[in-house]
Amino acid sequence: MKSDQTLHGGLPAHQGRGSILSGSGALPFLLGNVLLGTIGIFVFAANAHPLTAAWSRCAFGWVGLSVWLLCRREMRHVWLTRDTAPWVLIAASLMVASWGLFFDAIGRTSAGMAVVLFHVQPLFVLGLGGLWLGEPVGRARLGFVMVAMVGLLLATGLLEQAESVRGTGYWIGVGACLLGALCTAGATLIARRLGNLRAGVLAWWQCAIGTTVLLAWPLQHGWPPFGASWAWLAGIGLVHTALAYTLIYAGMARLRTARIAVFQFVYPATAVLMDWLVLGRGLSALQIAGIGVMAAAILMAERKHGQVEY
Repeated sequence: MKSDQTLHGGLPAHQGRGSILSGSGALPFLLGNVLLGTIGIFVFAANAHPLTAAWSRCAFGWVGLSVWLLCRREMRHVWLTRDTAPWVLIAASLMVASWGLFFDAIGRTSAGMAVVLFHVQPLFVLGLGGLWLGEPVGRARLGFVMVAMVGLLLATGLLEQAESVRGTGYWIGVGACLLGALCTAGATLIARRLGNLRAGVLAWWQCAIGTTVLLAWPLQHGWPPFGASWAWLAGIGLVHTALAYTLIYAGMARLRTARIAVFQFVYPATAVLMDWLVLGRGLSALQIAGIGVMAAAILMAERKHGQVEY
């Protein structure tokens, strides 16, 4: 019979249940998603083309992660084994593809619609996690994810916006965003599968591939003017890529897929709040209610998690 310490995904029994921060992976994963939620401030201030911003986050993130790994004398861990190399390269490529598809979807639909569609990914995470990793998908957790998605829809304010003409380009954008969400879900599950990989290594490869693939855009279309724009772009790479993804990947390696699916709603909730607090984009009563619904879904899911494993 397994000991109590082998319950709850290899964590000690007292870490497998309890408060919202139970389990050593919850806190870094949540902090990483909060950081990602502030990226809109930096993108707005940088005032650069989306693909230039995407290249910058990869390039500066690559530099930041390299320095961090060198300081910790862990650079040798970026050399992958025969078993891990295919998975790491696939996950990194999926994340870079998701960024490109997301930016394309914003241009074809709207930022609000793209956020809503992109965050269908928790459902993909739950479904693929059950099929591929064999992790059970409880009805309660699925219900909390659906409630959080309703809150997300309210928080974006889409229900209060006038309907626009939806031509072919719009539906191409919808398809691009859904495909991007699927790519992100795939990368999330691969990171979950590579639980023994050092924190930062997967993000390092993600940035390395993105820097190489996206370099053609600024080379052909020009660079932002030297000055404050570059400082904001560097922040996107160092804070919202190097630091945020290191925290997220370190956390998700110790979390069950079902908890990851719910915790991911911290990102869009933070993004909406930052629009209001920093960029001065006022929130309606429905948007405030939406944020409350997302927060309640996360808290209720964790309360349920503390009572029974599901």
